[in-house]
Amino acid sequence: MLEFHELAPEKLSESPFKLIGKDWMLVTAEKDGKVNAMTASWGGLGVMWGKNVAFIVIRPQRYTKQFLDSSDTFSLTFYEETMKKQLSYFGSVSGRDENKIEKSGFTLEHDGNTPYFSEARIALICKKLFAQDYQPECFLSHDIEKWYPDKDYHMLYIAEITKILVK
Repeated sequence: MLEFHELAPEKLSESPFKLIGKDWMLVTAEKDGKVNAMTASWGGLGVMWGKNVAFIVIRPQRYTKQFLDSSDTFSLTFYEETMKKQLSYFGSVSGRDENKIEKSGFTLEHDGNTPYFSEARIALICKKLFAQDYQPECFLSHDIEKWYPDKDYHMLYIAEITKILVK
C-alpha cells in the first residue's frame, strides 16, 4: 500500500469543487476513544483569519456531530472513485446502529489524536477554530430554505488545516 507524505497546502492542486461536491469526503472524529465517520459533500477549502481552513456543515441529528463537538480536531479524507460504495455506506448507516468502520473494512490511523483512514488518497488534519448554528433569519436567498423542510439547520465548522497527507 502506498504511504502518505505531507504536502504543503499551496501544492494541493485538486479542485475542492470536485473533491467535496463530486468525489465526496469522510468527516472523522474521535470521542472517548471511539471513532465515527460520515460522508459529506458540502463544504469548502480556503483562507480565513490568515490560516488555511476547511469549512464543513453537519446537521444536528447526525451521530458524528457529537464526536466533532467533543474533539478539538477531525479529519477530512478523500478517496479513489473505486471507494464510492464504501462512502455511500458511511453516509447511509448511522454509527449509533453499527460499527461502520469495522464493517467498511477501512483501516484506522491517527495523526496525533486525529483519526483518519489509510485507504484515503488525501487526508486533511483539521483543528477546529469556529462553530456556529445556521440561523434561518440570516439566509439572504429564500431558496435556501428548501434544503431544510424539517428545520434541522446545519452547524458550520471552520477548522485550520494543520496538515495535508497525500499518497
